[in-house]
Amino acid sequence: MFHHSVALTFIPPITLPCFILQLSFSLLLHCELVHIHPFNMGWTKSAKRKLSFPIITAIICTLTFIFLLYTERISTISYGSILRFKPCPKRNSADDRELQSDQLDNPTDESLDFDPDECSVTHGKWVFNTSIKPLYSDMTCPFIDKQYSCIKNGRNDSDYRYWEWQPDDCMLPSFVKLSIFRFDPEIALRKLRGKRLMFVGDSLQRNQWESFVCLIESVIPKGKKSMKRGHVHSVFKAKEYDATIEFYWAPFLVESNTDIPIKSDPKQRIIKVDSIAQRAKHWLGADILVFNTYVWWMSGLKTKALWGEFENGEEGYEELDTTVSYRVALRTWANWIDSTVDPKKTRVFFTTMSPSHQKNKEWGNINGIRCYNETRPVMKKGHWGTGSNKEMMNVVANVMGRMKVPVTVLNITQLSEYRIDAHTSIYGELRGKLLTAEQRANPLHFADCIHWCLPGVPDTWNQLLFAYL
Repeated sequence: MFHHSVALTFIPPITLPCFILQLSFSLLLHCELVHIHPFNMGWTKSAKRKLSFPIITAIICTLTFIFLLYTERISTISYGSILRFKPCPKRNSADDRELQSDQLDNPTDESLDFDPDECSVTHGKWVFNTSIKPLYSDMTCPFIDKQYSCIKNGRNDSDYRYWEWQPDDCMLPSFVKLSIFRFDPEIALRKLRGKRLMFVGDSLQRNQWESFVCLIESVIPKGKKSMKRGHVHSVFKAKEYDATIEFYWAPFLVESNTDIPIKSDPKQRIIKVDSIAQRAKHWLGADILVFNTYVWWMSGLKTKALWGEFENGEEGYEELDTTVSYRVALRTWANWIDSTVDPKKTRVFFTTMSPSHQKNKEWGNINGIRCYNETRPVMKKGHWGTGSNKEMMNVVANVMGRMKVPVTVLNITQLSEYRIDAHTSIYGELRGKLLTAEQRANPLHFADCIHWCLPGVPDTWNQLLFAYL
């Protein structure tokens, strides 16, 4: 009797068949079963002496290697495939350099397609990369509102523009450090040829829409693009591609008495939680719809919810907990999607909540003032502040999980939670006007820790959207 001690060590995928065969032959030799050959070719012990064990092993390994080459499976062998796991592909390993070189010649190769089942972007880190050259600035893109034009409005530091989101242990076409894999405006425009892309929601959705427009507009010649602004509906058109990138203002998605004109006092806002038709009729015919709704719900007050028509007056509303009215409104939206949208013609996305950063103590800056003067992201893994409501996130998950039409959720919340440094702070505007010097000197009351500077964090949201497209 003999004993083997087995060490659990890493075995390269290509040598795995050889290892198994060597172990099998060792057992066969020890048990003196070699005269019964696995392939039943009638070899005897005398034949074994003529053809040594190492030669047999080498021949079988060679045949195995040739077989693998023939079936073109070498590149896909991994412990993940053997064990039926689906790990995310590793980033930028030395073994991938030759593959990446081939991919650079063909950036639209299908091997770069983003597979959400294999790669989650919710877990990762922000990495500072000064080699990044933003595709636009608030000086070069004419379509950025003053509200998001931080550098133009006097912000001196620009480091917030040079942070890249890198998911843990996986690679996205739009997140790899090589610039060829970042947001490519020409590829995006080709994907949008003949299509309508519409962002629907609140001012944070407008933040994302303007980011998307600026990411692509620089490659479109003058005279072949146009912008039509409206209080509710704005349309950017890329004429050569017959494509439009649109924004529709609907902060609650459902109807309310505060869309236009905006009621700045939350106590005056009444939400028609069961009605959406007057808004939704403008979304018909879009090929890609990207929705959001969150920040307008978070007034800290109970929501005034109304059933019935506003024509009958605004009396008769009920005050509901925010999560209850939010759920009712989302179900109204979901019912419209399920009953109206043809998933073969229209793709639907929903962007999760964009966090606000109002309480500096939550990220350890005891002497700070909200997000004012923050210049670096939070580095603590899994940081989550009170600006993101997990109960509201659960409402989104529950409603989406019951829908018939598939909705792709753009989960931007966790990656945005770290970015305390990228808000407009005192470099935005208030009610359509830039802050005065006196207001800037009072960040406790006037710093905007909700909206984002452009270029900035919304560009990463659009890199994610680009990967899905």
